[in-house]
Amino acid sequence: MGLLLAGVGGFLDAFTFVGYRGVFANAQTGNIVLLGVEGTAGHWRDALLHVPPIVAFMLGVALAHIMAQARAHKVVRRPTRWVLIAEIVVLVAVAAAPGRTPIGVVPGAISFVSAAQVSTFRSLNGIKYASTMSTGNLRDLTASLVRWRASRDTAARHQAAVLACIIVAFAAGATIGGLSTRLIHQRAAWVAAAVLAAVLVTLAMETWRLERPGPAAAGRDGSQPQG
Repeated sequence: MGLLLAGVGGFLDAFTFVGYRGVFANAQTGNIVLLGVEGTAGHWRDALLHVPPIVAFMLGVALAHIMAQARAHKVVRRPTRWVLIAEIVVLVAVAAAPGRTPIGVVPGAISFVSAAQVSTFRSLNGIKYASTMSTGNLRDLTASLVRWRASRDTAARHQAAVLACIIVAFAAGATIGGLSTRLIHQRAAWVAAAVLAAVLVTLAMETWRLERPGPAAAGRDGSQPQG
């Protein structure tokens, strides 16, 4: 699931960058840089295209943190599933939207749900990672490699291997996203929606398996999954 989510993260950045005039869905650093570059060049129309994703990303992060609070669990059970469902719905709507949809709407909508994803799925078996961007993953990969080489720490080697796989998945998703967007335009969003649907089904099946009554139902530490 971690590899698939990372692949979708790369896919969506390539999808909006290629299809929506150089706007990133996830890489808000890129949007902030391009906002400044386009603004100082006097290209205000192009500069303003980078504002909706930045604002939407902030709103998506806020929503994810609200849903993670204990009080919210009384209203929204299994928030991870709802995050995936919301992302799938948005991508299906994007794929089916008419061509006259304002160019700033789609990157903003995708940024909103992607922010919820990156704020919800933050670790793989105790290893922190980002599923929609690579800068932090690349930093942690390098640090893990240094620790492994310096002290032969097997845990650091394992962390480096996991993060390397995540980065490769992100790059592969970006490659597929760029190619499919050039070939089938906004309908490429169906591809990302299908992958997220596979993640949702896998998550539901794994949760059901772990929650079945019996000695094998509990996790290693006796806790129950919240997916």
